[in-house]
Amino acid sequence: MGIVLLVACSDKNDDVDKLNLMSKFDNTWNIYESFERNEDGTITYNSQPWGGLVGTVKEQNMPVDWSNYESVTFEFAEPTNVPTQIMVTPSLKTWGKKGITSLTSYFDGQNVTSVSEVVLQTADSGRVVVSNVYLSPKDATWTPVNLWTGNCQCGDWQDGFIVAPEKFEDAYEGDKLEFVLSVDNADPSVTFWLLKTIYNGTDTALEGNSNELNDWGCVLISKGAAVYRMILTANDVMNLRQHGLFVNGHYVNITKCNLLQKEYLN
Repeated sequence: MGIVLLVACSDKNDDVDKLNLMSKFDNTWNIYESFERNEDGTITYNSQPWGGLVGTVKEQNMPVDWSNYESVTFEFAEPTNVPTQIMVTPSLKTWGKKGITSLTSYFDGQNVTSVSEVVLQTADSGRVVVSNVYLSPKDATWTPVNLWTGNCQCGDWQDGFIVAPEKFEDAYEGDKLEFVLSVDNADPSVTFWLLKTIYNGTDTALEGNSNELNDWGCVLISKGAAVYRMILTANDVMNLRQHGLFVNGHYVNITKCNLLQKEYLN
C-alpha cells in the first residue's frame, strides 16, 4: 500500500525522499485505531490512548542508523486536539501539548544507531491530521560550556538550583541548554517525572520547549532519559541574561546544566 510514493525521478528527488517519512506510516499498534491517507497527501489518524501510528523505517528488514540526523519532525494540518508523543526508541520520547501544529524530537544525547520505527502516540482518544514527517540532517557541532554542577535531587519539588545571569553573557539564539539527569524511581507510586525551567524570580517558563510544556510549564521526562536538551529562543537569551535561570522538578535528579554553543558545519 502506497509503495509507489517511494519512487523518485532523479537523484535530487532521491535525496528528498530519504528525508521524508510520510510513506513509511502503514500500521497502528492498537487494533481499535485507524488511519487513512487523504487525497491532499495528509494522514488522518484516529487514535486510542497510548496506541500508535507506526512508521516502519527498516531497510531490507534491518534497523537503520539515524546518527547523521539531528531530529524528526511531525507537522500537523490542524492544531492537535489531544496531547501527543513521538517515540523513536524506548528511551527517546518527546511530549507535545494539545493545540500544537508541529512537534520535533531531537536525537542529540541519545542512541539512534538502530532505529526500527518511529511512532506518534496520543494521551487520549482523538483525531490527528499529519501533513508531513521528515528527518533533518545535522548542520552544526555543539561546544559544551558548563553552567552548573551538583546533585539536585528534586523530590516532590523540594529542591532546585539557580544559574546566575552572567553565565548567559555568551549565549545566543539557537544555542541549547543541556540537563544531565536521571529519574528517581525508588518510590513505585511515582509514575511520572517533570522538569521545570523558568527565568529566575519569575513564574515564566522558557520558550525553547514551549510545544512540550504542560499547563503548569513543565516538560515530561521519560523514565530512561539520561539527558534533556532544549533550544534557546532570542527571548530566552534576553531574559536569561537579565534574570538567570531557576530549575527544579518532580522526582528528577540533576547533576549538570550545560550551555551547548552552536557552530555550523562547513
